[in-house]
Amino acid sequence: MIRLEHIHKTFRSRGRTVHVIDDITQAIPDGSFFTLLGPSGCGKTTTLRVIAGLERHDAGEVWFDDSLISAPEKKIFTPTSARDIGMVFQSYAIWPHMDVFDNVAYPLSTGRHRVDKSTITQRVTETIELVGLGALLHAPSTALSGGQQQRVALARALVAQPKVLLLDEPLSNLDALLRERMRGELTQLQRRLGVTSVYVTHDRAEALSMSDYIAVMNAGRIEMTGTPNEIYTKPATMFVAQFLGHCNFIEGTVRTRHDNGSGIAQTAFGSISINMLSVPALGEAIQLLIRPEDFSTVPASTHGSDLDHKPLAIPARVHNVMYFGEHYEADAVVGEHRLRFKSNSAQPPVSDMVTLTLKQTTCWAFAGKVIA
Repeated sequence: MIRLEHIHKTFRSRGRTVHVIDDITQAIPDGSFFTLLGPSGCGKTTTLRVIAGLERHDAGEVWFDDSLISAPEKKIFTPTSARDIGMVFQSYAIWPHMDVFDNVAYPLSTGRHRVDKSTITQRVTETIELVGLGALLHAPSTALSGGQQQRVALARALVAQPKVLLLDEPLSNLDALLRERMRGELTQLQRRLGVTSVYVTHDRAEALSMSDYIAVMNAGRIEMTGTPNEIYTKPATMFVAQFLGHCNFIEGTVRTRHDNGSGIAQTAFGSISINMLSVPALGEAIQLLIRPEDFSTVPASTHGSDLDHKPLAIPARVHNVMYFGEHYEADAVVGEHRLRFKSNSAQPPVSDMVTLTLKQTTCWAFAGKVIA
């Protein structure tokens, strides 16, 4: 297990101190695919580099299992070469003067992982086969496509059989179709090997589809850690909710509350059951979180009695429609609200009236009025 305990890292920029990592404490379970997700400048790559030993932190401790490998207050620092890690960089860092074999073999020919030539040949051949490049064993690296370079970088990171694999946005330079395919290949390989993997990305689709756990970062802090489902359906903060995808927020007030984080909220469109981390006092303002896929649409002519079993019924006018191939997304306007919904069937006609209802009977909610 990797443990980060109260990690701090600052830089000086234009005469001021910038807290790039601001008191991060996080455990990363053995064998898991753990993703650091966040916008540019949130500190995710710096955190990865601290784990790798490529960046020295100012305070706190980094542990690999029971070994303390970095603690500036105790003057402990284990260099990168002694941390038993493999790393895939965003640029891949493939040496152009070496062929595929020599690029992958490099970690076994130098430093603590040095082995004899026969072992190098065996390990390199096995690892290159593992990533699907057996036919290119001695191909010049300059002749490789982007996807092939990515596989070479991955093989080089794995050939020394590290305990930890670190990946810094390794798919960001690939085109959309190849990136989608490589997501599946990379996760299958990680599951097969069982290597503890820490992955950095700003892409929510990568994080949700590949990860066992996700830590969402913002301004040097971890806002929430959880499974992909927990992060998406029960975000701890509005930042997490909005970073994971489009959000519709509808204001309500607490009408009933229970100590288990559930209650009933009253909105301008009806009442609905809610779940929250902590339900505020009766009468307090809250914001319901509704994703576009949570809405169903019924014709505006639907009679009120037919809507009685629906938790909310929102009459709205279709404002604009966007086509995404497998579905449509449309913005509908009701008063000051602009609500986005998905349609998997016919294109919603612009300017038509529709009634938006909820597919579920319970909403996730946040306390407060102001939407960040």
